[in-house]
Amino acid sequence: MFLIPDAAPAPAPAAVRRTLPGRLAIAATLVLGAGAAFANPDAWRAEWPQTDFSRSTVDLSEIISGGPPKDGIPAIWEPEFRSVDSETRLDDREPVMTLEIESDARAYPVRYLMWHEIVNDEVGGMAVAVTFCPLCNSAMAFEAQVDGEHRSFGVSGKLRHSDMVMYDRETESWWQQATGQGIVGHHAGDRLESVPAWMESWAEFRSRNPDGLVLDEPNWRRAYGQNPYVGYDTSERPFLYRGEDPPHGISPLARVVRVEDRAWTFERLRTEGEIVEAGVRLNWTSGQASALDSESIAAGRDVGTVRVRDAATGDDLPHDIPFAFAFHAFWPDGTWMLGD
Repeated sequence: MFLIPDAAPAPAPAAVRRTLPGRLAIAATLVLGAGAAFANPDAWRAEWPQTDFSRSTVDLSEIISGGPPKDGIPAIWEPEFRSVDSETRLDDREPVMTLEIESDARAYPVRYLMWHEIVNDEVGGMAVAVTFCPLCNSAMAFEAQVDGEHRSFGVSGKLRHSDMVMYDRETESWWQQATGQGIVGHHAGDRLESVPAWMESWAEFRSRNPDGLVLDEPNWRRAYGQNPYVGYDTSERPFLYRGEDPPHGISPLARVVRVEDRAWTFERLRTEGEIVEAGVRLNWTSGQASALDSESIAAGRDVGTVRVRDAATGDDLPHDIPFAFAFHAFWPDGTWMLGD
C-alpha cells in the first residue's frame, strides 16, 4: 500500500528486493507512531471535502494511512483487454483473478492488480469492481451498484486492520475491501453484493477459456510482473496490523478460504484435496504461484488453486482467500473449520 505514489516511477527490481524490509519498518514506525493524527477526521477533510465523517460504522481510530494519498495507487477506470491467444507475457503459473458472467470470461492478472488494486469493469453486462489487497491477500469482486445506482471505485490510501479502504467517486464514501461494507460517509452501513470470482493460474484460465479476454498491461510506469512485497506471505507479522493474532495457533499470514463467516485453512485443504462441509465443496489443485513470495511473481512457490462451489448445485460461490489475521480481524466471531 505504501510503496509507489501516483507520480513516482517504479523502482528497479533489485532495489525493491534490497529496500523493502527497511521501508516496511520505517513506514510502520511513522504510521503507527502518528496513529492519532491519521485517525482525526479534521485532518482528512481537506483531502475529502465530500465525505460525511459524521456517518460511520467503525471506530475511526482503527483507520490509518497506508502511505500514498488518495489515488496515489491508481485504480483502473477504463480497462483494456486482449484475446487469450494474443497474450504472451504471462507465465503459466502466474495468478489471475477470474470472472465468468453470462459467457463473458475475463482474467485480471495479479501482476497488474498488485500495483492498481481495483479495476472498474463491465462483465456480462454487469458493472463490477475487481479488487485485490496485497497486505491481506484479499481478492474480491463486487457488483458496482448500490440501490440500483452505479458506483465506481478508487483507492483511498487508508487502511483498516491492514486492509485497503476503497472509496466511491460519486459520494466519496469509504468502503472496506475485505467485506464490501460502507464504513464512512453517505453509504455507511450499506454493503456491496459479492460476485463469484476466484484466483487461478494463467494456464488454468487459458485452457478453460480459449476465447476469453485478459486485462492488457496498463499504461503506467510500474514494475509489472515483480512483487514489491518480497517474502511477505512468510513473514511473522502483517504490515501495519495492530490487532490480535488468529486463534488455534494459526500463523497470522497463513492463507485461509473464507465463505461468509467460515474459514478453512489452506493447510487442511491441501492435505485433504477436497472438503465438503456446511453446504460447501472446496477443491485444491497445485500449479498456481504465490504472488507475495519471490521477487518475480512467476517464480513464487506453489500455493495451488482453490475452487469453491455450492455442494448441492455445483454453482460457484463468492469467497475470499485472505490471510488468517484478516479473517480474524473482520470476523472475530467467525467459525474456524478445522476438521476432526
